[in-house]
Amino acid sequence: MDKVGNFLLLAPVLLFSMVAHEYAHGYAALRQGDATAYQLGRLTWNPIKHIDPFMSILLPILTFYIGGFMFGGAKPVPVNPRNYRNYKRGDIIVSLAGVAVNFVIALVCIALVVIIGMVGQRAQGSVPELFLLQTMMLYGVMINIILAIFNLVPIPPLDGSHVMKYLLPPAWSLQYQRAGRFGLVIVFAVLLFAPGLVFAPIRIVSNVALGSWVQPFLLHGGF
Repeated sequence: MDKVGNFLLLAPVLLFSMVAHEYAHGYAALRQGDATAYQLGRLTWNPIKHIDPFMSILLPILTFYIGGFMFGGAKPVPVNPRNYRNYKRGDIIVSLAGVAVNFVIALVCIALVVIIGMVGQRAQGSVPELFLLQTMMLYGVMINIILAIFNLVPIPPLDGSHVMKYLLPPAWSLQYQRAGRFGLVIVFAVLLFAPGLVFAPIRIVSNVALGSWVQPFLLHGGF
């Protein structure tokens, strides 16, 4: 499959996964007592409402054509933690909601990879179309594992930092949260100078998710 074909398979999967991540934040916030995302029209599956020009368009294109894989993010859903019925509990739940949804999507995609493989092995005439669909599901597994683990990195403002700050002594926690001003710079520095800290756990989880037990179900020799 050529690069354009891969891009066309990857793009909708990434877009759906990013939107699902942000929708989960907004829905969890609503359940915790904060209706900010709902009131601002962000509690929606409409991708246009979640697209950020850099994170959702330019970054995926750059990472795909330069790095060989597509990565990006959606515009963060606005929340007001002061509206949560329980501030600490609500903050943790809302922050981890997106990560949880990405892991769930990855699991669903794994199940679909197996089901599509079983159907394809029985219906030889439909294998080419099923192969493309299965490839999209394999991308879905990888993209959602990457999104979930990346967002768990405890660097403000990533989701994992909203859990880490409660594990630190109050004085340390305050300084830690202030580091959020430089969070994106720190994230890019880690990816540039110590990528193993992020990609090692991604590789481990991916190998487990798409291990040897999945190989017999891959069509046309696999992914």
